Amino acid sequence: MSTTDISFDEFATLPHAISLLGMSGVGKTMLSKNLRSNDNWFHYSADYRIGTRYLAEDILDNVKFKIMQMRDPFVANLLRSDSIYINHNISVDNLEPVSTFLGMFGDPALGGLAKALFLERQELYRRAEVASMIDAGGFMSKSWQIYGCKHFINDASGSLCEIADPNDADDPVIAALTADSLILYIQPNAAYEEELKVRARTHPKPLFYNPAFIESHLEAKPDDGAGVDPLDFARPLFPDLLEFRKPRYGAMADNFGFTIHADELFQPDDHGDTLPDADRFLDKIYSVISEQAAASETAANNLARYLDACGQRQARRDA
Repeated sequence: MSTTDISFDEFATLPHAISLLGMSGVGKTMLSKNLRSNDNWFHYSADYRIGTRYLAEDILDNVKFKIMQMRDPFVANLLRSDSIYINHNISVDNLEPVSTFLGMFGDPALGGLAKALFLERQELYRRAEVASMIDAGGFMSKSWQIYGCKHFINDASGSLCEIADPNDADDPVIAALTADSLILYIQPNAAYEEELKVRARTHPKPLFYNPAFIESHLEAKPDDGAGVDPLDFARPLFPDLLEFRKPRYGAMADNFGFTIHADELFQPDDHGDTLPDADRFLDKIYSVISEQAAASETAANNLARYLDACGQRQARRDA
């Protein structure tokens, strides 16, 4: 199907499912929250799914371990006797427990993780992220059946491009996302990239790193992390990580989706609002996919596949 087969009005009436691709901090979550709050969109947060489904027990075990390390007999006895219980308070707006569990490499005395534990947490997160993306299709159905949400937005982690092969249509994550959704890469311009780098320097946070990337940075570091400040280790990684991810984002978008520039997506409207509502969001998507599908056979095939998925989704709802 070509873009000439569908008008914007027809496109806007479809039940959409969009998977957002892009670096942490580029605006995926802000956009998703805005659509959830003001329009008929279901916000699927990958990190929320990871924290509440796949890492919940590990997160709580880590908290209990930290408490027991405090060697407070009063609290320890309460925990051992099941007189108290500990639970997380993970929400779409509070993903701190996921981040703190992932942690940073460095001296444990400075809040870091020794190399073996750091890599173990990285692998746990990778598996959880893969599972959360494969789960997304099921939530597309639930979002309509349970909550009556017409549209679905998949707020994927920034590391999505690192857990999947961006050149392999049979990769489980790629296959799951392309079966039901449109992959949309939010590409920052140079100025936006610099903002992300500044933010990473001033507020470094735990991130997932592809083994091919992180192992070279760990190679010369002590196994126990002794003397390594975790914040100082993380700060200089981000610019390299950005450069490592950019071609992977681009390949995933070129092969299986579409690209929209961040400054175009978040261009202020007549009232100065940078976050688009549903109508503006769909209008921007339609413009992007129309242009790219007209210029590329691969993009045209990606669009045809997506429109077919939307049609099947609507048929199931009408049945």
